[in-house]
Amino acid sequence: QVRLVESGGGSVQAGGSLKLSCAASGYTSTHCMAWFRQAPGKEREGVATFDSDGSTDYIDSVKGRFTISKDNVKNMLYLQMNSLKPEDTAMYYCATDRFLFTRCLVSAPINAFHNWGRGTQVTVSS
Repeated sequence: QVRLVESGGGSVQAGGSLKLSCAASGYTSTHCMAWFRQAPGKEREGVATFDSDGSTDYIDSVKGRFTISKDNVKNMLYLQMNSLKPEDTAMYYCATDRFLFTRCLVSAPINAFHNWGRGTQVTVSS
């Protein structure tokens, strides 16, 4: 079991930047780690993933704007978000799990992740 706590959300104007952090308590070195988001009335979607080998994956709408990274010493996951748009407004969640047969991609099924944080709100105004 891994405990995850997100921070860094807030309200910014379009074009601004935010950096989300996710503090993990527990072993995550062999885990897939991910950022998801859920806007009101919409399904939760994977935004970015960070695999145990350092490979990353992003949904098309954030490519070139968001960067996922991990500090293995601090056991922290980050999401640097630049050039934010109003459509990025959502609750952002950190998630992790150790996959045996599932690839660590944003297309991975949500129910493959069994460890979730409570989320941090990001609001982007136009």
